[in-house]
Parts: sequence; C-alpha cells; structure tokens
Amino acid sequence: MRITFLGTGTSHGIPMIGCDCAVCRSDDPRNKRLRPSVLVESGSAHILVDATPDLRTQALRAGIRQIDAVLLTHTHADHILGLDDLRVFTERAGQAMPVYGSANSVADIERMFPYACTDRPAWPSLPSLSLRTVEPNQDFAIGEVKTRSLGLPHGRMNVLGFIFGGAFAYLTDCNAIAPAVVQSLKGVTVLALDGLRHRPHPTHLTIEAACEIAGQVGAKLTLLTHLCHEVDHASAERDLPATVRIAYDGLQIEANNGEIH
Repeated sequence: MRITFLGTGTSHGIPMIGCDCAVCRSDDPRNKRLRPSVLVESGSAHILVDATPDLRTQALRAGIRQIDAVLLTHTHADHILGLDDLRVFTERAGQAMPVYGSANSVADIERMFPYACTDRPAWPSLPSLSLRTVEPNQDFAIGEVKTRSLGLPHGRMNVLGFIFGGAFAYLTDCNAIAPAVVQSLKGVTVLALDGLRHRPHPTHLTIEAACEIAGQVGAKLTLLTHLCHEVDHASAERDLPATVRIAYDGLQIEANNGEIH
C-alpha cells in the first residue's frame, strides 16, 4: 500500500494569504502546505480521501492519472470544493465516480453539486458522481481494499476517519478519539492524525494530544497532518517521540506486511 500526502495544511493553506509570519515566509518546502488530502494506492485501486480546492494542483504535482473512488471525511469547504475537478477522471472512464460519505455529507453534495449527481450529466465534460452513504464502524471494500469507517468528533459535528486494509488509518479534523476507536486502530502500521498546533483548539487535536493518542494506538509510525502556520516543520519535529513525525506535502509512505518503506 502506497500513501501519498497531497496536502497537509489547514483550511487556509500555508503560506496563508497576507501573512508574514516565519512559517509562511519559510524557505523549507515542508512548510508549504496545501489543503489536507491523501491518495491511497493498493493493488489496482486508487483511492482519494477528500477533494480539496487544491485538487488540480495536487493531481498535477503528484502525477495522478487514475482515481477509482473518493472518500469524504466531511463537507467543510477545504475538503470538498475540488469535486468538480474529478470531471477529467469521470470523462476518461466514461462512468460516474463513486463518492463515499456520511448521510449528511451525501445530502450536502447533492445540494452543492446537483449537476454532478444526475443519472447522466447534461454535458459530457461535467463531473458525474455516484454518491454512496457509509455510517461509522461500517466495513466496505473498494476494489481489493478492505475499508472501515470510523466516527470522530469535530467540535459540534461528526466526521469520518478511515482504516485501509489494516495497514493505514487516516483521521483528520477531529478533537478527540474515543477509546473504542483507539482499540479499533491497534495493529495499524501507519496512522495519520490531526495535529493542528500546540495551542488548544475547539475542533482539532493539539500536537500534544495527538502524541498521547499515538502512544495509545502504538502504530509503527504516526504522521501528524492538518498543521497550521504556527508549526515549523523542523523545530516541531525535533521534540516529537521517535515514532511520531510530521507529514508534509508530497510525502510517500509504503506499508507492506507491517513494514514501512
């Protein structure tokens, strides 16, 4: 299984518009963060988690030529406003793109992208989405990839996280992890986890809270994502436990039979 971090920043992206802070002005490419998304490849399946407003840039940068399904964590703007850019994939494939999300997410997509949710697009170049509802703790498959959805709190709303084949779990935009979810994550080789900043936030984990959860899960490698411009990659990573690192845009990890490459 190959995991590519397409974006690891917050809803603003980094650098943030009009900001002159040290991170936004940094020359370290790891501090340049597009909106949060990952691509999971296993066997013949290419699975995109969230379609950010930066999807076009992310796809060009990563050389993405195939997407077989999209999983939505939730429908905040930084996670779905790139759905229209799926048009190139649906047009080439000649079929609708399976898009998985909660019942609330599916309803939001039908309302926001009605032209993409019809039986047949009104014009061939329009995107075509096949919406599929999943609930927390539901097992389903995308190609050969066994997938499990997880329920997570994101302030006052609930979002989804996902486990892929027992090798990789992606949990972003959450401010807590329930003990039952921690238990279900045990045995995962690579864990991607929300780690917004050091200061508390009502809808996101702090770096310290994320490290505590990482210790409870015990993955071989935990990668923090959804980082804001208060976090400088190099200095923040120096203070982390050995098994916790900070993800960055373009990072690729391969997890095979419990090993990481």
